Amino acid sequence: MSAFFKKNREPDKRVRVIELGALALLIIASIFAYGIGLDRVNASVGELEYVQSVIMQREDAEACDGEELSVCEVTYSSDEGSLTVLYPYQEYSELDDSELLAYKYLAQDGQVLFFDHKDVSIAEAQKSYSAIMADSMMAVFNFANAAMILAISLAVMYLFGKQFTTYEKCWFLSIMVLAMIFSVVFPEESANGVSGIIIMWLYLLDTFLNILCELLISKQSRYNFLVSVFVEIVEIVISLVLMYRFATLAVTLFFWLPIDIISFVNWSKHKDANEDELTVVRRLKGWQEVLVIIGIIVWTIGIGYLISGLDIATDFYSDHVLETAIIYIDACASAVGIANGLFIFFRFREQWIAWYICSALEAIINILSGQYVLLILKLGYFTNTTYGYIKWTKYIKSHNVDQKELTIF
Repeated sequence: MSAFFKKNREPDKRVRVIELGALALLIIASIFAYGIGLDRVNASVGELEYVQSVIMQREDAEACDGEELSVCEVTYSSDEGSLTVLYPYQEYSELDDSELLAYKYLAQDGQVLFFDHKDVSIAEAQKSYSAIMADSMMAVFNFANAAMILAISLAVMYLFGKQFTTYEKCWFLSIMVLAMIFSVVFPEESANGVSGIIIMWLYLLDTFLNILCELLISKQSRYNFLVSVFVEIVEIVISLVLMYRFATLAVTLFFWLPIDIISFVNWSKHKDANEDELTVVRRLKGWQEVLVIIGIIVWTIGIGYLISGLDIATDFYSDHVLETAIIYIDACASAVGIANGLFIFFRFREQWIAWYICSALEAIINILSGQYVLLILKLGYFTNTTYGYIKWTKYIKSHNVDQKELTIF
């Protein structure tokens, strides 16, 4: 690994000072924002004052598809606010009323709290108050998360800056700055009992790891596979938290994690004769491309049909037709992803074409799912895929890869 991180040029000391200063400011800003948010969330509800009872109307929502041991959420609202009540599945299935008699309380600072019963304990009031404060401080927490991820990104460029060109540094940091902005402007809602703040943190971490991995692939560095292992772990967690994209989850768990490890070994055996940190890359044959396309079509139809027939409960989607459409798009994306993984393993330039297709499919899923911050990751994919394709093509032409190198084995 020392070959990749070897010194090859002296950076401008003024630039290094600016980078170090920006890194310090980001860390301070992140810690300060976390402090403000945590202080507000952990504030005491104080004395609780009962105001009056309020009739709330049940909001229209998709029926809970849980089983007897499941817990179902039902939201009621009025002009004064809203209240979410958790019902055991059996009790939920017997609900007939579209109205709820709620009880309005005031916290010591004037914050309105609603409950479905009158005798409210301090512990219940504190829990409800903290949840409301967390929602109100979501932009602050998202800024803190984004500033910390951006600080990590800048730290990578600072510590290993000698290995990246000015363009690569600008591209990498630009994508992370955009992700930071989007995380504040388009906050994520909670899903399946997990706070939107944690979900956004996972999105930002996924963006950071993915674009770093992509950049290393474009540089023909075998160390991209080490970063990719962390990418797969984060994406598995996201799929489990949101209870969605199970085709991609299975492919990540049973294909991407193993292929990352064996690809690192394979790339290590095909180092460039003159530049140890580079890996020899090559092109794919036409008949091989046809077989890949057929395999993708068969996988999409088969896996999409299989998963769409499963009864998986999630509150991330509220429309069954939308959920089914995303299942088939995800099945196609997972198939293209498998092809991409094999292309990368065999060091084929066509893996960049697979990245184009996979990025487009995932962008559609992100738009339909309202995951706007992840669109920044797809922007990173598209721009770096073009960069990587050009770099690999130039390498193949300049190194005159012979006919033997054009075969799979």
